[in-house]
Amino acid sequence: MSSFTLPFEKPIAELESKLKELRSFSEGQDIDVSADIDRMQNTIEETRERIYKNLTAWQKVQVARHPLRPYTKDYLKEFTSDFTELHGDRIHRDDRAIIGGFATIGEQRVMVIGTQKGRDTKSNLECNFGCAHPEGYRKALRLMQLAARFNVPIITLIDTPGAFPGIESEERHIAEAIAVNLREMFTLPVPIIVAVIGEGGSGGALGIGIGDRVLILENAYYSVISPEGCAAILWKDRTYADKAAEALKLTAGDLLEMGLADEIIPEPVGGAHADPKAMAGLLKDALLKHLGELKDVPADQLLEQRYRKFRNMGVYGEDPPEEPPLPEQEPSEKADAASGDSSTKRTETEDTAESGKESEAEKPKDSEPA
Repeated sequence: MSSFTLPFEKPIAELESKLKELRSFSEGQDIDVSADIDRMQNTIEETRERIYKNLTAWQKVQVARHPLRPYTKDYLKEFTSDFTELHGDRIHRDDRAIIGGFATIGEQRVMVIGTQKGRDTKSNLECNFGCAHPEGYRKALRLMQLAARFNVPIITLIDTPGAFPGIESEERHIAEAIAVNLREMFTLPVPIIVAVIGEGGSGGALGIGIGDRVLILENAYYSVISPEGCAAILWKDRTYADKAAEALKLTAGDLLEMGLADEIIPEPVGGAHADPKAMAGLLKDALLKHLGELKDVPADQLLEQRYRKFRNMGVYGEDPPEEPPLPEQEPSEKADAASGDSSTKRTETEDTAESGKESEAEKPKDSEPA
């Protein structure tokens, strides 16, 4: 089990501590308490299952950020046999926040691209805490175009709080790099499967997030802004992050309901960090299933479906109220009504003209100007 405990996991941690004490007592006193140990283990599993079945949106965000949660490299070690990493964007440098290369999943050759975080201070600095610079997105695009050239499907794994917002990132045009990726990913004539495995933050996630299928792990999230950032804007206080998480509708269930995700990949009880090997197996099965569904789709149809998929996102509206129909008239009645109106108008005009002539004739002559 992990040594890092989330706030809502404290009841589980307390039970595990008591279990450890019970085992230590049993070994030290040479007393058989196996029945109590089994009972305690069952209680721990029941408590964990109950807690993880009723997580709030903010608690799921905390699980997605768990420091022991599997990252892209962990999954590649588990379900790829010959991952060959490719480096650099051919313009500036190699951004370690995004890694990618050719690999084989099952019997399927693919190009895998994913965001990468670190486990300690050194690796986090190397990966910039999973926040990519512009060269990271340009490297990703270079690899995707390479995959398209060889007709190889593309898989992207997203786990980032967002693109790096620093000055050097702006100097090298981070917005342009992400925008170009969005445009070009719609034109790649090979299957693209996107999987959100942890954090899916803002444009940093969307920069490699255009695909024919969008999958999301059960306790991952995908949002235009972090809950803390949203709370700082709306309530001027980051402590309202839990309230913001509920309002943002960023959980896997919300995304599936709104049509922004195509499938939720279940996680082991206790989250992906509780059993990384089992989680890797579940993710592998989901990726192979969708690859099988997409591999025989013609390229033109694939591109059209991908375009329509994203064009249909975020469309909301209400049907206008129906107006009561006008009473219908028979054609003859309409003609009579029209002729009657015109004759009436003509008569009124003639009457006005005649009355005008009479009034001119009745005027006295001395009233005319000299």
